[in-house]
Amino acid sequence: MQVWTVAAEDAPLRLDAWLARRGGAGSRRRAATWLERGKISVNGAEVGLADAARRVAAGDRVGVWLDRPGSARPVDPALAGLRDALRIVHEDPAIVVVDKPAGLLVEPRSDGPATEPSVLDLLADAYRRLPRARVYVVHRIDRNTSGLVLFARTPAARDDLKAQFKQRTPERVYQAVLQGALAAESAEWRDELAFDAAADRQRRAHGTDAGAKEAISRVRVLERFGSVATLVEVSLVTGKRNQIRVQAGLRGHPLVGERRYRFGADREPAGLPAFDRQALHAVTLGFRHPQSGRPVSFTSPLPDDLARLLRSLRRL
Repeated sequence: MQVWTVAAEDAPLRLDAWLARRGGAGSRRRAATWLERGKISVNGAEVGLADAARRVAAGDRVGVWLDRPGSARPVDPALAGLRDALRIVHEDPAIVVVDKPAGLLVEPRSDGPATEPSVLDLLADAYRRLPRARVYVVHRIDRNTSGLVLFARTPAARDDLKAQFKQRTPERVYQAVLQGALAAESAEWRDELAFDAAADRQRRAHGTDAGAKEAISRVRVLERFGSVATLVEVSLVTGKRNQIRVQAGLRGHPLVGERRYRFGADREPAGLPAFDRQALHAVTLGFRHPQSGRPVSFTSPLPDDLARLLRSLRRL
């Protein structure tokens, strides 16, 4: 159990609001789920969903069971096979590096089905029998993007790694298959992006967007497939949500299999093989190890579906 002491400036927040802001839930909806499943205690006494509106007081000790026996999120049997597809590339007392299959969330969505599994759920289940085991999300990739994702196993490691990502020092390299033929062999994509919460998607920022964020990617052509498609390597300088997908679509070359970020590219090139997700894979992940301080780097081979797509394109 993780226990926090409520600070004076947080009183008298509602308990669910405090959990969303300070207790790690991230949203009041997820806080309500924790309360409903008996994961929360206040001053040693278990509280439930009926206590969501309770006001916290300065000095209250709020406990959160993230791995309480019997309180784990149930897993949809139809997706339970994803456990076997989850490959742990590296683990030590501070970090876990996972090769995520496409179709699996990194962490649960606060507005998603309670039965939908995530990498975080599967790791928590894998470490359940270890004393004081915890897993923390460091960064994310999209549900239908495959490849390397980093998790921390201690709060100190999490804070160190998040600081590295904020400073843009980790190496994050992807391979993507774009529709059409790129004009240049290499390019730097720079955009100002803004997140449209109502549409739940990124867009190019307007001059009046107060929340505009800089997005920078460095792109290099690896292989061309005539006018149909291009295999590229993308190195992220920044790491905005859906960044590669958005930037490729804005340039008229959406990813093969892209459904959301097409920006008017209504037609796919003639002869393009069918592909049921965005053709994007996180190939390389490098960073400074939070305990040793030494640089470490991990790689992931292309998954079978992307390898088959490339074989099909080479036969064109």
